[in-house]
Amino acid sequence: MVAVSSWGRLGSFEHEVLALSDRRQVIRQLKNCRSGIAHGMGRSYGDVCLNPDGVLWQTTGLDRFISLDENTGRLVCEAGVLLRDIQRLTIPRGWILPVTPGTQLVTVGGAIANDVHGKNHHVLGSFGDHIQRIRLVRTNGTTIECGPDLLPNWFSATVGGLGLTGVITEAEIQLRRVVGPWLVTETVPYANLDEFFHLADDSEASWEHTVSWIDCISGDGRGIFMRGNSSDVGQRSEPKVRKRTMPFVPPISMVNSLSLQSFNIAYFNLKKWQAGKNLAHYESFFYPLDNLMEWNRMYGPKGFFQYQSVVPRAIGRDAVHAMLGEIARSGDGSFLAVLKTFGNRQPVGMMSFPQPGVTLALDFPNKGNRTLKLFERLDAIVREAGGRIYLAKDARMPRDLFEAGYLRLAEFLQYRDPGISSAMSRRLMGS
Repeated sequence: MVAVSSWGRLGSFEHEVLALSDRRQVIRQLKNCRSGIAHGMGRSYGDVCLNPDGVLWQTTGLDRFISLDENTGRLVCEAGVLLRDIQRLTIPRGWILPVTPGTQLVTVGGAIANDVHGKNHHVLGSFGDHIQRIRLVRTNGTTIECGPDLLPNWFSATVGGLGLTGVITEAEIQLRRVVGPWLVTETVPYANLDEFFHLADDSEASWEHTVSWIDCISGDGRGIFMRGNSSDVGQRSEPKVRKRTMPFVPPISMVNSLSLQSFNIAYFNLKKWQAGKNLAHYESFFYPLDNLMEWNRMYGPKGFFQYQSVVPRAIGRDAVHAMLGEIARSGDGSFLAVLKTFGNRQPVGMMSFPQPGVTLALDFPNKGNRTLKLFERLDAIVREAGGRIYLAKDARMPRDLFEAGYLRLAEFLQYRDPGISSAMSRRLMGS
């Protein structure tokens, strides 16, 4: 038994860890093992990949590339391959992952199981939209190969299925053409939520990537809108990035009312001064926090929660305004507050998080009952708006909100593997 925790998760739990490193042996390993859950890089912020006092099937050893067709952009790889390693292999060859989340230090299997999204949902949807085949190993020894046109119900249950339909061992991904690693970007400050929605709507037709930082305690919804497009700027030297590490866990959270207010004022004014167009390397634009290792330590020994919701667009402005009001009144909040819109497209997976609407994501230092009470107030807003909470980043959602937000749950449960269980599945599904 060893201590393992999800990357941003609070605390540490005892697990038995079984390393999967040969996809030809996975069937045998699972058949001789008690109930478990696949675990990749552990970058989920909640308990989706945790199994306290149980087994974790460590998938990072399944890290082999199987094939790459440089004419069509079809990549076949094992589930433990990192998105970072795909990008570094394929971008020099003229191909890129169509969709990636805010970190590239996640596995292909984890990206599928959580159906991750990026800054371009309005153009290209989520990660699952670009998966052509999945090889899934069940704990009863069977193997299922599925895709959008092959056993599509199994595919829809597995994309965004939280690892509960089986262990993903291989995937085939359709990459997209790219001219190089650079993007033309534009930074636009906005003063309130009305300006944000105007910018978001105005940007959808001509900008692939859109996202904004929002000052969650200002009270007026001001923020910084960022948008970008891939660009052919010829041969350029890639920037030399110095990686830094938060060297220790401070005795108390460095994110508090004093530091938060000072940082948000400084950040808004700096970005306002830097507004305009620029050129950015894809790694700095898509994954800014990957260069600050162990940044979660700044929240202190009690850790942090992330709260990410999506609400329908028709009520999006009012719901976001109400959530920001509750956060401002609480005196808590985050440096890392992200507001963006999702496109008008239905998710691939039965349990996928993205839906047409607007999503707000914030980190909160763990202040115990005070933080949980704030979340109850935010839950009420999300519930009334007909929204949902992102399962990959959840550690405490009440079961009734889960069931109200994920309307295909009953359908999904038909595809669960009875030999797979996680802390999240027991908390929200009973087993």
